[in-house]
Amino acid sequence: MAKTIVMGNFKGGVGKTKVSVMTAWEMVHQFGKKVLLIDMDPQGNASTLIARTAGITELQNTIFTGFQTGDLKNTILEVEENLHLIPASLTFKNLPKFLYSKFETEIEQVSYLKQLLEPIKEDYDYILIDVPPTISDFSDNAMMAADYVLIILQAQELSLEGSETYVSYLQFMADNYDADIQVAGVLPVLLRPGSRVDESTVERAKELFGDDNVLQHFIKHLERLKAWDVTGITDKDQHDRKAHQVFIDATEELIKKIEHFEEAGKYE
Repeated sequence: MAKTIVMGNFKGGVGKTKVSVMTAWEMVHQFGKKVLLIDMDPQGNASTLIARTAGITELQNTIFTGFQTGDLKNTILEVEENLHLIPASLTFKNLPKFLYSKFETEIEQVSYLKQLLEPIKEDYDYILIDVPPTISDFSDNAMMAADYVLIILQAQELSLEGSETYVSYLQFMADNYDADIQVAGVLPVLLRPGSRVDESTVERAKELFGDDNVLQHFIKHLERLKAWDVTGITDKDQHDRKAHQVFIDATEELIKKIEHFEEAGKYE
């Protein structure tokens, strides 16, 4: 049964999409997992990066089709044998209108993705969800469907505040809709490694969320990550390998944290 992880922060531009894609990528290529990446952002940046990497020029069926038909299976794109994608497109911006017209109650509206994932969870080890950085039907559905959240913390004050708001909103979802989601960890994304501001923000995050909850492996600012937006993900030289290693380390730590939570849950 797949463990579902949403990448979270209510501050835009913190690196959620890149972390979503690269975590899925390393889970498959380095750790032998079968992964489904779900793009719930109408901008479709995660879909674009994966498609560019795989040489896919057209994304026919997207997540909105699955929501409209009540079946996500026909929207799943097999990028590789163990890496699958449910892509997004601009039409998905109409999700709120669709949910309000289809369902009468709020709990039905926010739980629709969870319902749609049930038939396919047995097919994967992990399901990763990339969402817009907004309090919206997109994030509500992702939270309700997810087992875990990985909070992406860019090392700046507004990102830290966005992380705090995200955790508070998780509690709201738990109180009002019985959302059952665990914070797997906080992953710092450094703007300038060695910067006092970056280091200070990470230390404040440890105080807020607990030292054990902040991942030891950070995502460092690397120019190669920007290049991948243009070329797709590559593994051709030492710069590529250095960039991959950053995500391999963080992904390994995330997997171990989730395995620890799962093992502890068996004995509760």
